[in-house]
Amino acid sequence: MSKRTHLGHQAKKRFGQNFLHNEAVISSIVDVINPEPGENLVEIGPGLGALTEPVVERAGKLTVVELDRDLARRLRHHPFLAEHLTIHETDALKFDFSELVIDEKPLRIFGNLPYNISTPLIFHLLTFHDKVQDMHFMLQKEVVERMAASPNCKTYGRLSIMTQYQCQVIPVMEIGPEAFKPAPKVDSAIVRLVPHKKIKNPVKDIKALNQVCLAGFNQRRKTIRNSFKKLLTSDQLESMGINPGLRPENLSVDDYIMLANFVVDNPVEEDQE
Repeated sequence: MSKRTHLGHQAKKRFGQNFLHNEAVISSIVDVINPEPGENLVEIGPGLGALTEPVVERAGKLTVVELDRDLARRLRHHPFLAEHLTIHETDALKFDFSELVIDEKPLRIFGNLPYNISTPLIFHLLTFHDKVQDMHFMLQKEVVERMAASPNCKTYGRLSIMTQYQCQVIPVMEIGPEAFKPAPKVDSAIVRLVPHKKIKNPVKDIKALNQVCLAGFNQRRKTIRNSFKKLLTSDQLESMGINPGLRPENLSVDDYIMLANFVVDNPVEEDQE
């Protein structure tokens, strides 16, 4: 029987809190995560424990990262959960997740992420991809669509490329607003991210890949001749077999890797336009 209760806790807008309360949805999400005893499980933003309790029931113990001091205090004094949790009361955006790797057990990270920080948090977590077995996140449906997007569509962009370069992106299920209190104004979705054990086409510097993506998608309606002009000339693009008249969304992940590697090998002079 669930021991979960709101106990008068008011969702805090500044933390982007929307709490899961639909038991059938919660059960489906935990089945998707499939936690097992002995695994290195980490929950970001456990909130009122909607996922925390059933995961602990299956796995026995869990590490949680919670920024809200009221919720962290509640977990520390929870009659059922307290003895099963290791609680880090801190900002997940600044937390060094590599600290949680014990006995070389890779991390299995999950959470109902606050929508207002979900994209920067994903980028932060990707920096630890070599220490992660998998990640399961509840996100705004639109963010999951952007992560999984293919070239030549309007949802394809920097998030698609940076995520797909480092992980297999698997949209798992969609969830309506009615599963939350307060109900968000958007649909949600669960995504599974599985870091590639070996990246078959590695970039020489991940920062260069991010730089090229930013240059392209900051002005995505422009042709790449214009959007990349501070990094690459039209002749250089053509020398790589890329048409300068294309738009940023027309290039594949491998194209962006090639461009990033070229930028690393041919750095632009500071005063060069």
